[in-house]
Amino acid sequence: MKIKNLLPIAGAILFIIVALSSCQKETSTIGSEILGDETPNGILDDSQTIISYSRKLGPVQSNRLPAYQLGVYNDPVYGKSTINMLSQLTLQSNNPTFGDNAVLDSVFVYLPFYSTATTVDSTTTYDLDSIYGSSPININIFASNYFLREYDPTTGFQEFQNYYTNQGSTFEEYLGTELGSVENFIPSDEGFILNEGTDNEEKIGPGLRVKLDSTFFQEKIINMEGTEELRNSNNFKNFMRGLYFKVNSATNDGSLFIFDASKAYVSIFYSFDKESNPDERDNAVFKLNMGSNNVNTFQNQLPQQIQTAVDNPNIQTGNENLYLRGGDGIISVVELFGKDNDNNGVADELDVLRDKKWIINEANLIFYVNQDLMVGGTTEPERIIIYDLKNSNVLSDYILDPTNGLDPVDAFSNHLGKLQRGSDGNGEYYKLKITNHISNLINADSTNVPLGIVVTQNVSTRTTQKLLNPMEPNIEEVPAGSVVSPEGTILYGNATPNQEKRLKLQIYYTEPK
Repeated sequence: MKIKNLLPIAGAILFIIVALSSCQKETSTIGSEILGDETPNGILDDSQTIISYSRKLGPVQSNRLPAYQLGVYNDPVYGKSTINMLSQLTLQSNNPTFGDNAVLDSVFVYLPFYSTATTVDSTTTYDLDSIYGSSPININIFASNYFLREYDPTTGFQEFQNYYTNQGSTFEEYLGTELGSVENFIPSDEGFILNEGTDNEEKIGPGLRVKLDSTFFQEKIINMEGTEELRNSNNFKNFMRGLYFKVNSATNDGSLFIFDASKAYVSIFYSFDKESNPDERDNAVFKLNMGSNNVNTFQNQLPQQIQTAVDNPNIQTGNENLYLRGGDGIISVVELFGKDNDNNGVADELDVLRDKKWIINEANLIFYVNQDLMVGGTTEPERIIIYDLKNSNVLSDYILDPTNGLDPVDAFSNHLGKLQRGSDGNGEYYKLKITNHISNLINADSTNVPLGIVVTQNVSTRTTQKLLNPMEPNIEEVPAGSVVSPEGTILYGNATPNQEKRLKLQIYYTEPK
């Protein structure tokens, strides 16, 4: 009785198995190998033409960045960079009042480092992030007479005003009084305790904190109470135009830090007569914020052999090495599928693939680090990013990456693989997975645009910065995370004689029957 009841079920299962087997005969799948633990299914094709080369960027827009740099950094491969900053100041509140007989006590400017605080038994320690180099630098802070506009008058004040990395000499023509300085500065993980032992005690994290000239701020802030200059932020921006941070190092070495300007400020400590008892004084603090409009300027000393290489790229067949550097640095270009010899608007190799209608299981660009030219270890950038040069936008794989919600250090790691290191700690390769992009080119007739490769400080940042002078092919903007990054690397290109590490487009596909 039980066997009879099971027969219909067994028959149904057999039918499903046969049906699935019939479906599988419609495609042909062969296993292949790839770097890493995962082995994608499909036939491997890496025969498509790829052309890659590098270009030195011209001046890049360096205001409205997600973060800013300050300091001197000597990259072991790319040489010394000196990065200064012009910062606009804004009022903490409009039309401030400071009380009767207000007298300024002291003024400090504070630029906080990126850090993580840990408190154990009332003792707080800090773990610093985004600090480069450990040698002393000198920092001089000036009042600036240069007015940073919010909007561009050449566009009828319809678009934001852009400022660029090459404007340092212009800004320095407008320097006013030197307000403060610090010599032999090295970033420290020590925080600050303000008003220690009082009811107003305050702890702030590590950063650059420099005392500024009290007389200047007494005249410019405290004594200006009730005037039009302090009536609102627009008036104040024109009245007290900002601070200029100028750095230098007596040697090729130095220190550089990245910071969030929206958390930087100038603190004005002052006292005034108590209303209830004019013979006694109250203490207060008024802040000027620095998050409104800031500009980084760069002075780079690129080694001659690298300068020559990026000045003369082979855009026809590609180069042996690809150079990447942040700031107003170096971008690499990748062009897929070769030339359009029949002039139909589509690369010939891509035309052939569209006729084949491959199902794309996975597609990768694997960039091997040229360890013969690189100094490995902590100076190598952890992340690089690929983007559409024509539209200055991320690829579709970026949008679809399931890791997009993770912290920036791990985010988008499926599409933008992190630097893979060997047992010696030196970088070996980056794997950029562009499966959806290739699938769209082959099966959805997407435009085969040139692709840009840059280092990035933060892959989660979607904003871009404009070039002062656009370059071919379609290089008009670069990711903001690249402008903030001081690091660089050298990768093997498509023309290297090293076959094992040559840049190739790997396509794993299923072939329809």
